[in-house]
Amino acid sequence: MKFEEIEILMRKNETLSEQYILPENFIIVRLDGKGFTKLTKEKLSLEKPFDQKFSVVMTNTVKHLFNSGFRIIYGYTQSDEISLLIHKNDNTFSRKIRKINSVLAGEASAFFSPQFQEVCVFDCRVIAVPNHDMILDYFCWRQEDSHRNSLSAYCYWTLRNNGCNAKQATEKIEKLSMADKNELLFQYGINYNNIPFWQKRGIGIFIKETDKMGYNPFTKQNVASIRKTLHVEQELSVRENYRSFINAIVKNALKKDIKK
Repeated sequence: MKFEEIEILMRKNETLSEQYILPENFIIVRLDGKGFTKLTKEKLSLEKPFDQKFSVVMTNTVKHLFNSGFRIIYGYTQSDEISLLIHKNDNTFSRKIRKINSVLAGEASAFFSPQFQEVCVFDCRVIAVPNHDMILDYFCWRQEDSHRNSLSAYCYWTLRNNGCNAKQATEKIEKLSMADKNELLFQYGINYNNIPFWQKRGIGIFIKETDKMGYNPFTKQNVASIRKTLHVEQELSVRENYRSFINAIVKNALKKDIKK
């Protein structure tokens, strides 16, 4: 078979399995650390249950992804997980799922690994989101997951630090309600309400516009300009307040498109 014929066949086989996110759908991407349980427990010396440096690296990884070529509206991170909301009008890589997955997973892995001098790999999945309610539901879901996992982690490591082995600690908390877990911590002198918010609810990152005054040396006048910066929010609201927070970010992004 000639080279040209082989190329046509292979290109055809590639495109037959190609999947795309349909137009007018927002795109949510979730990245998870592959094998991070082993990484954080055996290879890295981290504070338990939460490590400040690890959280900073995760946040910086999200900020890096904002500059990866996609129109990212909002980023969220908790534990070893990252969620990104991509604008519904983004047409990067023609919205091919394969390309979105591979590029963002590669970008996250390449940025994160040197921070700990270990090979760290992220996997990636793409979700098509047709409306605002699903966007709000998704991020509330991930925030509630963060809250539940955080509470369990505090209970687990509190028991470990007070004489329980891994099996005993796991068995003791696995059937406890959230109220019971709060009570368990209280018995050891820990008020979960006083835990830093980023440990309970995760961290949000979004583009924020601020007014900045400058001086024009040619006109010799003070001038106002708008500066875009990535804002890191470590005290995310809960439930309905969080929905309103996300909704405002989405509406603001769409409003800018209308003005254009």
